[in-house]
Amino acid sequence: MDKRARAATFRERLLSAMEHAGTNRSALARATGVNRSTISQLLDAQAVRLPNAQLAADCASALAVSTDWLLGLTDRPERPGDIVAAAMQMTEAARTISDEQLLEWHREAAGYKIRHVPATLPDILKTEAVMRWEYAAFLGKTPDQAIGAMRDKIDWLRSAESDYEIALPLHEIDAFARGEGYYRGLDAEARRVQIEQLATLCDELYPSLRLFLFDARRVFSAPITLFGPLVGVIYVGRFYLAFRESSRLKSLTQHFDWLVREAEVDARDAARHLARLRDAVRGDAD
Repeated sequence: MDKRARAATFRERLLSAMEHAGTNRSALARATGVNRSTISQLLDAQAVRLPNAQLAADCASALAVSTDWLLGLTDRPERPGDIVAAAMQMTEAARTISDEQLLEWHREAAGYKIRHVPATLPDILKTEAVMRWEYAAFLGKTPDQAIGAMRDKIDWLRSAESDYEIALPLHEIDAFARGEGYYRGLDAEARRVQIEQLATLCDELYPSLRLFLFDARRVFSAPITLFGPLVGVIYVGRFYLAFRESSRLKSLTQHFDWLVREAEVDARDAARHLARLRDAVRGDAD
């Protein structure tokens, strides 16, 4: 880019940034410590003038944009630090389906496919009895909001606004059926009804809802959710790590697709597999 073209780009982008910031020439002159006439000369369409490095940096700082963008070296107006901050955010996790942040991500991704690897059984498919048992362990928390949100999400699944893919370790559903580990203390009837609901929903809502079961001895995943092409979220306990940068979203999508390819139980067979587990729980209860 020659000097004339770069000067024109700088002038256009400086004007655009000033309009976006709601500032004028006098205010920008004060913020950068120069005379108003200096700013006017930079904005003169008949002049071919570029600022020195100090003034370019001061203008960028005052207008919250990057110097490289003002000079036409990049098409991203954000400052490098702002780009990094926007690409990855840490958000506190409320650990319930009624978590407002989760609801906001679902609203944002309306119409897109959602891919989900839950930490336990997927909240969106839990029965009221299981949710009440689970949230009894959270002091000061009530399951009522989570139950209401769960019902809304099932209605949302039935509306087929978005496809929903869930990848779950086989050992998780097996431990639930046997009442072991995390699910120790949950009575057999509640487990049987929960598995029956899972089987019913997987059958009724397929292919909008697809459940894949993978062997965690061969493949592994941390809890993640991909809200279409918009945001990928990793659940780490107290916090969500949310990514919006396209290359990271692509990597998370490829990871989920790998889980699907390696699944021991395909979504087409999930309902039948769950029905067999339900019958086993009934036998244990008897």
